[in-house]
Amino acid sequence: MIAPEKLFQLSAGQKRRKLALTFGELERDIAGIAEPGLCYSFSSMTRAEYTKAVVKIVLEDPKLNPVYAAQLQNLLKEEPFDERRTCNIARNALLEVLGTFPAEWDLVIAPHASEKWAVEKRNFFPGVCVYAEDIRSPFNMGSIFRTAEAMGCEKVYISPQCVDPMQNKAIRSGMGCIETMGFERKALDELPQDMPVFVLETGGTPIQEFDFPKKGIVIIGSEELGVSPEALNRATHGTVSIPMTGLKASLNVGVAFGILMQAWVNSL
Repeated sequence: MIAPEKLFQLSAGQKRRKLALTFGELERDIAGIAEPGLCYSFSSMTRAEYTKAVVKIVLEDPKLNPVYAAQLQNLLKEEPFDERRTCNIARNALLEVLGTFPAEWDLVIAPHASEKWAVEKRNFFPGVCVYAEDIRSPFNMGSIFRTAEAMGCEKVYISPQCVDPMQNKAIRSGMGCIETMGFERKALDELPQDMPVFVLETGGTPIQEFDFPKKGIVIIGSEELGVSPEALNRATHGTVSIPMTGLKASLNVGVAFGILMQAWVNSL
Protein backbone atom coordinates (compact mmCIF):
# COMPACT_ATOMS: atom_id res chain seq x y z
CA MET A 1 0.00 0.00 0.00
CA ILE A 2 1.14 3.50 -0.77
CA ALA A 3 0.92 6.59 1.42
CA PRO A 4 -1.91 8.89 0.23
CA GLU A 5 0.41 11.86 -0.21
CA LYS A 6 2.58 9.87 -2.66
CA LEU A 7 -0.37 9.11 -4.93
CA PHE A 8 -0.50 12.72 -6.05
CA GLN A 9 2.93 12.27 -7.64
CA LEU A 10 1.64 9.61 -10.06
CA SER A 11 0.14 10.15 -13.50
CA ALA A 12 -3.62 9.66 -13.81
CA GLY A 13 -3.36 6.17 -15.29
CA GLN A 14 -0.76 5.00 -12.79
CA LYS A 15 -2.76 6.48 -9.94
CA ARG A 16 -5.91 4.60 -10.96
CA ARG A 17 -4.08 1.28 -11.33
CA LYS A 18 -2.29 1.70 -8.01
CA LEU A 19 -5.51 2.66 -6.23
CA ALA A 20 -7.36 -0.34 -7.68
CA LEU A 21 -4.63 -2.66 -6.40
CA THR A 22 -4.63 -0.88 -3.05
CA PHE A 23 -8.36 -1.37 -2.55
CA GLY A 24 -7.96 -5.05 -3.37
CA GLU A 25 -5.22 -5.36 -0.75
CA LEU A 26 -7.38 -3.52 1.78
CA GLU A 27 -10.31 -5.87 1.10
CA ARG A 28 -8.11 -8.86 1.80
CA ASP A 29 -6.78 -7.29 4.97
CA ILE A 30 -10.31 -6.52 6.17
CA ALA A 31 -11.36 -10.11 5.42
CA GLY A 32 -8.38 -11.44 7.38
CA ILE A 33 -6.73 -13.05 4.35
CA ALA A 34 -4.02 -10.52 3.49
CA GLU A 35 -1.21 -11.89 1.38
CA PRO A 36 2.23 -12.10 3.05
CA GLY A 37 3.79 -8.66 3.33
CA LEU A 38 0.60 -6.85 2.30
CA CYS A 39 -1.08 -6.40 5.68
CA TYR A 40 -2.11 -2.86 6.60
CA SER A 41 0.90 -1.34 8.37
CA PHE A 42 0.60 2.46 8.53
CA SER A 43 1.01 3.44 12.19
CA SER A 44 0.13 7.09 11.61
CA MET A 45 -3.55 6.35 10.92
CA THR A 46 -6.06 3.58 11.38
CA ARG A 47 -7.03 1.41 8.43
CA ALA A 48 -10.46 3.06 8.32
CA GLU A 49 -8.84 6.51 8.23
CA TYR A 50 -6.52 5.38 5.44
CA THR A 51 -9.44 3.95 3.46
CA LYS A 52 -11.34 7.22 3.73
CA ALA A 53 -8.26 9.16 2.63
CA VAL A 54 -7.73 7.13 -0.53
CA VAL A 55 -11.46 7.15 -1.34
CA LYS A 56 -11.36 10.96 -1.28
CA ILE A 57 -8.58 10.77 -3.89
CA VAL A 58 -10.79 8.56 -6.06
CA LEU A 59 -13.63 11.11 -5.75
CA GLU A 60 -11.37 13.73 -7.35
CA ASP A 61 -11.06 11.65 -10.55
CA PRO A 62 -12.86 13.58 -13.33
CA LYS A 63 -13.72 10.34 -15.15
CA LEU A 64 -15.42 8.72 -12.17
CA ASN A 65 -18.97 7.50 -12.85
CA PRO A 66 -21.38 9.85 -10.97
CA VAL A 67 -23.34 6.87 -9.67
CA TYR A 68 -20.22 5.40 -8.05
CA ALA A 69 -19.26 8.85 -6.77
CA ALA A 70 -22.62 9.27 -5.01
CA GLN A 71 -22.33 5.80 -3.45
CA LEU A 72 -18.84 6.51 -2.14
CA GLN A 73 -19.82 9.89 -0.73
CA ASN A 74 -22.72 8.30 1.15
CA LEU A 75 -20.51 5.50 2.47
CA LEU A 76 -18.00 8.02 3.82
CA LYS A 77 -20.78 9.60 5.90
CA GLU A 78 -22.21 6.36 7.31
CA GLU A 79 -21.66 5.22 10.88
CA PRO A 80 -20.40 2.65 11.48
CA PHE A 81 -18.11 2.93 8.49
CA ASP A 82 -18.35 -0.11 6.19
CA GLU A 83 -14.71 -0.49 5.16
CA ARG A 84 -15.05 -3.56 2.98
CA ARG A 85 -18.06 -2.37 0.98
CA THR A 86 -16.40 1.01 0.45
CA CYS A 87 -13.23 -0.63 -0.83
CA ASN A 88 -15.17 -2.95 -3.14
CA ILE A 89 -17.20 -0.14 -4.69
CA ALA A 90 -14.14 2.09 -5.08
CA ARG A 91 -12.17 -0.72 -6.75
CA ASN A 92 -14.93 -1.51 -9.22
CA ALA A 93 -15.42 2.18 -9.97
CA LEU A 94 -11.74 2.42 -10.88
CA LEU A 95 -11.88 -0.73 -13.00
CA GLU A 96 -14.69 0.84 -14.99
CA VAL A 97 -12.61 3.96 -15.64
CA LEU A 98 -9.64 1.78 -16.62
CA GLY A 99 -11.84 -0.26 -18.97
CA THR A 100 -10.86 -3.48 -17.24
CA PHE A 101 -13.28 -6.30 -16.43
CA PRO A 102 -13.15 -7.35 -12.76
CA ALA A 103 -12.53 -10.96 -13.86
CA GLU A 104 -9.12 -9.88 -15.11
CA TRP A 105 -8.14 -8.89 -11.57
CA ASP A 106 -7.77 -11.15 -8.55
CA LEU A 107 -11.13 -11.60 -6.90
CA VAL A 108 -11.23 -11.15 -3.14
CA ILE A 109 -11.90 -14.63 -1.82
CA ALA A 110 -13.99 -14.99 1.31
CA PRO A 111 -12.21 -16.39 4.38
CA HIS A 112 -12.53 -20.10 5.04
CA ALA A 113 -12.30 -22.19 8.18
CA SER A 114 -8.69 -23.10 7.58
CA GLU A 115 -5.62 -21.07 6.68
CA LYS A 116 -4.88 -23.75 4.07
CA TRP A 117 -8.02 -22.85 2.10
CA ALA A 118 -9.88 -25.98 3.12
CA VAL A 119 -12.42 -26.76 5.77
CA GLU A 120 -11.88 -29.60 8.21
CA LYS A 121 -15.35 -31.04 7.60
CA ARG A 122 -17.85 -30.34 4.84
CA ASN A 123 -21.57 -30.82 5.02
CA PHE A 124 -22.80 -32.62 1.91
CA PHE A 125 -25.39 -35.08 0.60
CA PRO A 126 -23.66 -38.50 0.42
CA GLY A 127 -23.60 -39.84 -3.10
CA VAL A 128 -24.64 -36.59 -4.80
CA CYS A 129 -21.99 -36.09 -7.51
CA VAL A 130 -21.40 -34.22 -10.74
CA TYR A 131 -19.39 -35.20 -13.81
CA ALA A 132 -18.20 -32.26 -15.90
CA GLU A 133 -17.62 -33.41 -19.47
CA ASP A 134 -15.23 -31.43 -21.67
CA ILE A 135 -15.77 -28.03 -20.01
CA ARG A 136 -13.43 -25.62 -21.82
CA SER A 137 -13.85 -22.33 -19.97
CA PRO A 138 -11.89 -21.95 -16.71
CA PHE A 139 -14.51 -19.48 -15.47
CA ASN A 140 -17.27 -22.06 -16.04
CA MET A 141 -15.16 -24.70 -14.33
CA GLY A 142 -14.72 -22.51 -11.25
CA SER A 143 -18.44 -21.72 -11.23
CA ILE A 144 -19.31 -25.43 -11.33
CA PHE A 145 -17.13 -26.12 -8.29
CA ARG A 146 -18.56 -23.15 -6.44
CA THR A 147 -22.12 -24.38 -7.03
CA ALA A 148 -21.22 -27.98 -6.21
CA GLU A 149 -19.72 -26.98 -2.88
CA ALA A 150 -22.53 -24.60 -1.97
CA MET A 151 -25.31 -27.06 -2.80
CA GLY A 152 -23.78 -30.06 -1.06
CA CYS A 153 -22.26 -32.26 -3.75
CA GLU A 154 -20.02 -34.92 -2.33
CA LYS A 155 -17.69 -35.25 -5.32
CA VAL A 156 -16.76 -33.54 -8.56
CA TYR A 157 -15.54 -35.73 -11.41
CA ILE A 158 -14.09 -34.18 -14.57
CA SER A 159 -13.41 -35.70 -17.97
CA PRO A 160 -9.88 -36.00 -19.41
CA GLN A 161 -10.61 -33.14 -21.86
CA CYS A 162 -11.75 -30.63 -19.23
CA VAL A 163 -9.75 -27.48 -18.60
CA ASP A 164 -7.40 -27.79 -15.62
CA PRO A 165 -9.34 -26.72 -12.49
CA MET A 166 -6.07 -25.46 -10.99
CA GLN A 167 -5.69 -22.89 -13.77
CA ASN A 168 -5.62 -19.37 -12.31
CA LYS A 169 -8.89 -18.18 -13.83
CA ALA A 170 -10.70 -21.30 -12.58
CA ILE A 171 -9.24 -20.82 -9.10
CA ARG A 172 -10.42 -17.20 -9.01
CA SER A 173 -13.98 -17.94 -10.12
CA GLY A 174 -14.11 -20.99 -7.84
CA MET A 175 -13.65 -18.73 -4.80
CA GLY A 176 -11.74 -21.36 -2.80
CA CYS A 177 -14.14 -24.24 -3.57
CA ILE A 178 -11.80 -26.14 -5.92
CA GLU A 179 -9.21 -26.38 -3.15
CA THR A 180 -11.90 -27.28 -0.63
CA MET A 181 -13.57 -30.04 -2.68
CA GLY A 182 -10.81 -31.46 -4.80
CA PHE A 183 -11.69 -33.50 -7.89
CA GLU A 184 -11.08 -36.77 -9.71
CA ARG A 185 -10.30 -36.84 -13.43
CA LYS A 186 -11.97 -39.88 -14.99
CA ALA A 187 -13.16 -41.17 -18.34
CA LEU A 188 -16.87 -41.98 -18.64
CA ASP A 189 -16.27 -45.71 -18.32
CA GLU A 190 -14.31 -45.15 -15.11
CA LEU A 191 -17.25 -43.65 -13.22
CA PRO A 192 -18.67 -45.81 -10.40
CA GLN A 193 -20.84 -48.55 -11.90
CA ASP A 194 -23.10 -48.90 -8.87
CA MET A 195 -24.60 -45.39 -8.99
CA PRO A 196 -27.49 -44.00 -11.08
CA VAL A 197 -26.29 -41.65 -13.82
CA PHE A 198 -28.40 -38.98 -15.51
CA VAL A 199 -27.62 -36.12 -17.86
CA LEU A 200 -28.66 -32.47 -18.00
CA GLU A 201 -29.56 -31.89 -21.64
CA THR A 202 -32.35 -30.63 -23.88
CA GLY A 203 -35.12 -32.97 -24.96
CA GLY A 204 -35.48 -34.79 -21.64
CA THR A 205 -37.97 -34.86 -18.78
CA PRO A 206 -38.84 -31.36 -17.51
CA ILE A 207 -36.98 -30.64 -14.30
CA GLN A 208 -40.17 -30.24 -12.25
CA GLU A 209 -41.28 -33.76 -13.28
CA PHE A 210 -37.94 -35.56 -13.11
CA ASP A 211 -37.48 -38.36 -10.57
CA PHE A 212 -34.17 -37.39 -8.97
CA PRO A 213 -32.23 -40.26 -7.38
CA LYS A 214 -31.23 -40.16 -3.71
CA LYS A 215 -27.67 -40.79 -4.83
CA GLY A 216 -26.24 -40.46 -8.30
CA ILE A 217 -24.06 -38.64 -10.80
CA VAL A 218 -25.34 -35.88 -13.05
CA ILE A 219 -23.38 -35.31 -16.26
CA ILE A 220 -23.16 -31.77 -17.60
CA GLY A 221 -21.74 -31.26 -21.07
CA SER A 222 -19.47 -28.88 -22.91
CA GLU A 223 -20.39 -25.28 -23.63
CA GLU A 224 -20.60 -25.86 -27.41
CA LEU A 225 -21.86 -29.41 -27.91
CA GLY A 226 -23.60 -30.39 -24.68
CA VAL A 227 -23.19 -33.95 -23.44
CA SER A 228 -21.65 -36.50 -25.78
CA PRO A 229 -23.53 -39.46 -27.34
CA GLU A 230 -21.45 -41.70 -25.07
CA ALA A 231 -22.70 -39.79 -22.02
CA LEU A 232 -26.29 -40.13 -23.20
CA ASN A 233 -25.80 -43.89 -23.49
CA ARG A 234 -24.28 -43.95 -20.01
CA ALA A 235 -27.32 -42.19 -18.53
CA THR A 236 -29.11 -45.14 -16.94
CA HIS A 237 -31.40 -42.80 -14.99
CA GLY A 238 -32.50 -40.67 -17.92
CA THR A 239 -32.25 -37.08 -19.09
CA VAL A 240 -33.48 -33.98 -17.26
CA SER A 241 -34.18 -30.68 -19.03
CA ILE A 242 -34.82 -27.11 -17.95
CA PRO A 243 -37.90 -25.69 -19.74
CA MET A 244 -37.17 -22.32 -21.38
CA THR A 245 -39.40 -19.83 -23.19
CA GLY A 246 -36.90 -17.35 -24.63
CA LEU A 247 -36.06 -16.98 -28.31
CA LYS A 248 -32.52 -18.34 -27.87
CA ALA A 249 -33.52 -20.88 -25.18
CA SER A 250 -29.90 -21.13 -24.09
CA LEU A 251 -28.29 -21.12 -20.64
CA ASN A 252 -24.67 -20.93 -19.56
CA VAL A 253 -23.56 -24.36 -18.33
CA GLY A 254 -22.73 -23.03 -14.86
CA VAL A 255 -26.15 -21.37 -14.53
CA ALA A 256 -27.94 -24.51 -15.76
CA PHE A 257 -26.03 -26.63 -13.26
CA GLY A 258 -27.09 -24.27 -10.45
CA ILE A 259 -30.76 -24.64 -11.41
CA LEU A 260 -30.36 -28.41 -11.59
CA MET A 261 -28.69 -28.62 -8.16
CA GLN A 262 -31.41 -26.55 -6.50
CA ALA A 263 -34.08 -28.91 -7.84
CA TRP A 264 -32.09 -32.02 -6.87
CA VAL A 265 -31.47 -30.77 -3.35
CA ASN A 266 -35.15 -29.85 -2.96
CA SER A 267 -36.08 -33.43 -3.85
CA LEU A 268 -33.84 -34.69 -1.04
